[in-house]
Amino acid sequence: MTRTMVVSLAFTVWAFLAAINAFGEGSAQWPSPPNFVVILVDDLGWTDLGCMGSTYYETPHIDRLAAEGILFTNGYAAAAVCSPTRAALLTGRYPARLGVTDWIRPWWVIGRLSPEDRNPTEYVGGPNDKLLCPPNAFFMELGEITIAELLKPAGYVTAHIGKWHLGQEPHYPTKQGFDINIGGCDLGSPPRYFDPYQTRRQGEIVSIPTLPPRKEGEYLTDREADEAAAFIRANKDRPFYLQVWHYCVHTPLQAKPEVEKRYAEKTPTHHKNPTYAAMIESVDDAVGRILATLEECGLSEKTLIIFTSDNGGLLGPTDNRPLRLGKGYPYEGGIRVPWIARWKGVITPGQRSDVPISTIDVLPTVAELAGVPLPGDRPIDGKSLVPLLLRKGEFPERALFWHFPHYRGEVVPYSVVRFGSWKLIRFYEDDRWELYNLEADLGETTDLSLTQPEKLRELKQIMEEFLRETGARLPRPNPNYRPKQGTAS
Repeated sequence: MTRTMVVSLAFTVWAFLAAINAFGEGSAQWPSPPNFVVILVDDLGWTDLGCMGSTYYETPHIDRLAAEGILFTNGYAAAAVCSPTRAALLTGRYPARLGVTDWIRPWWVIGRLSPEDRNPTEYVGGPNDKLLCPPNAFFMELGEITIAELLKPAGYVTAHIGKWHLGQEPHYPTKQGFDINIGGCDLGSPPRYFDPYQTRRQGEIVSIPTLPPRKEGEYLTDREADEAAAFIRANKDRPFYLQVWHYCVHTPLQAKPEVEKRYAEKTPTHHKNPTYAAMIESVDDAVGRILATLEECGLSEKTLIIFTSDNGGLLGPTDNRPLRLGKGYPYEGGIRVPWIARWKGVITPGQRSDVPISTIDVLPTVAELAGVPLPGDRPIDGKSLVPLLLRKGEFPERALFWHFPHYRGEVVPYSVVRFGSWKLIRFYEDDRWELYNLEADLGETTDLSLTQPEKLRELKQIMEEFLRETGARLPRPNPNYRPKQGTAS
């Protein structure tokens, strides 16, 4: 029996039991299964929006989204880098469980893959690395069940638009349940932001193979918005799941010159890069285009929109203050991101929630609202956000986790747990621990690991249990380690 047949059979049985249960209990909690639009921005920082406090970046459409829905101030990405967060969003499972814990390298780094290729398993490390680390995955395994595959038995049409970054052609969105793929491939950043979206790498032309050029000079984010609008119009009379995963605001920093010029004339704050600001404005324009299309088609009250980022803002292009550091790091600047949900007429507008939530929560939320069962043959780490969105029922208190067993520039392998207002970071290279109280110290300036031994012990146990239960791959001592000259061992 194929995986699709198993999912379909599970849905049929679950729907039958749910119907019996609903008949006994009365009407559902929401009008009907909605459409879904999930907007994921690449590298957008926590404060990179007007509704999150920026006075330099201009985001009126996204601000409207927050005003008409719920803004989560403790929203997190499942990782501090992109591919793991994307895999976690699609599956509701932690990157540590998936084995996708770092960003996936493109074809010109790892070579072109065939359907028979497997993910590497051998640990890696150079002589100057104190630890040997698990290898980077080449792709998310096809055995994972995605949101698109869950929704298919319920009659949803599904589309992916924009950045995928979860593997080469044998692992494109259409191999993971999506009916339509526009722009999704193995690239982590676009060759360039202007049509024909091409550049050269190692003597070869690199392009987005699933996004044919159509109008020279067209800006990529505008093209993504246009494709999203066309999809909504074409499917306005049937349930749909649309994910728009923008390549913006990832490097290369390229923006429309006329928009960039306007920001260059603005008074800077700690946000001051006019090119980056113009890229954010293009994302905001795309959100406005999607909102306008939903209204045009009479779908605003039939559609849940989720807006978030795949990791914290990249240092240099932006500044994540008051959060510490940025993309790649275990501190809040690397993992805390904008998080907004709007379902007009259903979610009470103007809400702010400080409940910690994560990318892993998207799949169970979509599943509950669509009336489809979660996979029963594997752990799902996320929790449905329906109690928070609809203000009905209790949302469970739980710990959130991050696991990055790799070297990345000056970042060394780490794991993180947040429970309540407390956050613990373990750095594997020297087995160092840092403990912070985020409620009192959002900027993570004061390490409390030596003054709060009981809390340190409690969070250590929670982290260790998580690592055991998920089968997380941990770094190992490098038997051939040789410190660089002038470096302490």
